[in-house]
Amino acid sequence: MPISVPPNNPEDAALLANVRPTGRANPTPKSRYQLVVIGGGPAGLVAAAGAAGLGASVALVERDLLGGDCLNFGCVPSKTLLRAAKAVAENRKARTFGIPTSEPQVDFAAVMERVRKVRADLSANDSAERFTNLGVDVFFGEAKFHDEYTLDVAGTQLRFGRCIIATGARAKVPELPELQDAPCFTNETIFSLAKLPKKLLVIGGGPVGCELGQAFSRFGSRVVIQARGLKLLPHEDAEASELLARTFREEGIEIVSELPPRSEFDAVLIATGRQPNVESLNLPAARVVFDTNDGIQVDHKLRTTNPHILAVGDVTNTGHRFTHAADAMARVAVQNALFPQHAKLPVIPHCIYTDPEVASVGERGGPNSTEFRFDFTHLDRAVTDGTFGFIKVWTELGSDTILGASVVGPNAGELIGTLSLAMQNKLGLRKIGGTVFPYPTYSEAIKKVADMHNRTLLTPTNRWLLRNWLRWMR
Repeated sequence: MPISVPPNNPEDAALLANVRPTGRANPTPKSRYQLVVIGGGPAGLVAAAGAAGLGASVALVERDLLGGDCLNFGCVPSKTLLRAAKAVAENRKARTFGIPTSEPQVDFAAVMERVRKVRADLSANDSAERFTNLGVDVFFGEAKFHDEYTLDVAGTQLRFGRCIIATGARAKVPELPELQDAPCFTNETIFSLAKLPKKLLVIGGGPVGCELGQAFSRFGSRVVIQARGLKLLPHEDAEASELLARTFREEGIEIVSELPPRSEFDAVLIATGRQPNVESLNLPAARVVFDTNDGIQVDHKLRTTNPHILAVGDVTNTGHRFTHAADAMARVAVQNALFPQHAKLPVIPHCIYTDPEVASVGERGGPNSTEFRFDFTHLDRAVTDGTFGFIKVWTELGSDTILGASVVGPNAGELIGTLSLAMQNKLGLRKIGGTVFPYPTYSEAIKKVADMHNRTLLTPTNRWLLRNWLRWMR
């Protein structure tokens, strides 16, 4: 179990009392469950609660901590940490608004104490008690498939009609002999720190490395990010990547392509990707095809190669490794597991919570698309706030149908949600252009892009017709 409880640490003790209560015996299993869910992270919890709410008999199996990566080592602690780092940055930036301030003094131990408290406070939502009260039989122990319809869990067999695998993923740790004696951390252990490292090496320029690297830099660590090809967020829009790299360098973060000498650093954060948790499940016994790197193979209905077993979240080969994606997949999987439906995945956006935020949805560019770009230097709210960024929207060539979008700037995660809503409901830029947005807001940037598209509708022929109409009106 990755979380240990040091003496006199009531926050972590409260957390574990909810997500892995000591002395709790597993329930007596039913003769057969309509649905067994393996994994108590976001996807597994949503699936178990949803199915139980519909009246199904449900068992939920978790080998470590309920809440999974999101509650214990991911979204909750990281975003709490990022908020503290943002407060430091806001203090420094206050001078640009004519408010004299001194250099903020960071009490890192207090910052981490708040991280643990917030995590403990939210853990009741994912607790064994809550799910038991929802009618779910909660089992702790490692699950292994015995056959296509049976699981072995802590010496007990669970028989099922349908099963959803939601075992998630873990930090991928490459073999780096030059760092074998270094104090290395991943997202699963970094929140145990009580003392701020003076010099921190971050290996990996993806979402985890960028978010936590910027946070530690703002707290006062000297941060170096080693990123392949000096490229941050390599799966995002190239201009977004370049803007974030420029911002990081302005904040004092060094970006290098080669691994620096270990002697230069007090701590190392390894953020080189995620590894699906598939090895211990004995998937061949259930006729489920998987790959140790890509995860479990699923179709568009999230069914595995065994049609009675579905898989959701980070453990799948879908490439969507975000909490909200796991939630969405779980809802689709429950429908397809319990009913003769053909539910498919909706439009799924994502956001990286650096400063500025980087968010995207759908496809980017291509020969059969048109790009509309609006810079925040022309957005009144951004000018008044002293912020920067841009929005890009790609449409089908000759159409207002949105194929994808990328947003960089404050509240990018909120803006991308509006564009996702439009894509999911097939609302084109013309209808968005006819929508009134409050002024001054960042959401106006979406309206500005729609206006850019609508101006392209004024072709030379339309202009000629319009001029003649207006001449006649005189």
